[in-house]
Amino acid sequence: MVLTPRLSPRASRIAFVSLAGGRPQVRLLETETGADRPLVPNEAISFAPRFSADGSQIAFSMMLGQNSDIYVAGAEGGQARRLTTSPGVDTDASFSPDGTKIAFESDRSGSQQLYVMNSDGSGQRRISFGGAAYAAPDWSPDGEWIAFTRREPGGRRIGIVRADGTGERLLTNGPADEGASWAASSRELIFQRIDGAGNSSLYRVSIDGSEPRSVALPQGASDPDWSGVVE
Repeated sequence: MVLTPRLSPRASRIAFVSLAGGRPQVRLLETETGADRPLVPNEAISFAPRFSADGSQIAFSMMLGQNSDIYVAGAEGGQARRLTTSPGVDTDASFSPDGTKIAFESDRSGSQQLYVMNSDGSGQRRISFGGAAYAAPDWSPDGEWIAFTRREPGGRRIGIVRADGTGERLLTNGPADEGASWAASSRELIFQRIDGAGNSSLYRVSIDGSEPRSVALPQGASDPDWSGVVE
């Protein structure tokens, strides 16, 4: 089983989580050859990978002991750098387009919330204060918005917010929408929706507030990720 496939900007690589060894591990697959390798060759649990906008780095989560923190490693290999150290679960890191900042989710405040930090781990600050749990941030290619999943008793919905925490706007009505990924245009998102029978399918929604549109697929799907412009 594999989870959360994430395309490099020009779709030459896919970072994903493999359960083949009995524990989650981030691996890299070359789309042209099919060859794959571990991102970090150790026995630690690792998950939630995402490429930087230039494809040179991958942010991911790794557990050493009971704590889950954000790390960054070069896509070509090398030592991983730890960026967060707070107790709790820090995960779902997403680079800003210029590579200077990283959005992520953390439950350090007692519930899942959105945070932004500098790419070296400094300046960590919370940006979500909407009275719900927030997860799965994804920074838009134009740098204007961070998409998220908002979780509350009524269900899960897709929304967007600016990097300073202002302008929060919900784009879907749920009740089970999550895992949004941006189109290269920064005007549209793709996400997964789970129906009452537990079936997962993909939908697209524009940030102009129009109704989400189903993506026609031969069977169910989840964990969508949209590449950049592939030339």
